[in-house]
Amino acid sequence: MKDYPVPPLGPKPDVLHPLCPSRQVLQHLTSRWGALILVALQGRTLRFSQLRRALGDVSERMLAQTLQGLEADGMVLRVAHDVVPPHVDYSLTEIGAEAAVLVNGLAKWVERRLPDILGNRKDA
Repeated sequence: MKDYPVPPLGPKPDVLHPLCPSRQVLQHLTSRWGALILVALQGRTLRFSQLRRALGDVSERMLAQTLQGLEADGMVLRVAHDVVPPHVDYSLTEIGAEAAVLVNGLAKWVERRLPDILGNRKDA
């Protein structure tokens, strides 16, 4: 995901304004892998390989890129341990945990309403 220069905040953040930095943060949180990373890390710490397995079909490159964006936004904490082989843990920060609750709520809603959603697709 491409990062853009952060313009100074105006009087009030507005996610609908194309230059507002809140839009980029929302894109990181709701990207295909960003939301799933937040759900996967909720309440636990995982290594890169564990996180990749939990997500299923994400490439190493895409996972690394998405984690970097979430880390830059302060959502994910990356802790590298000085051991051989390298050992890196990922967990949610306080603000990341708060976002994860919201994203997980949406995920649970999707799971609960999935029969209706799929039924609508068949009718369309």
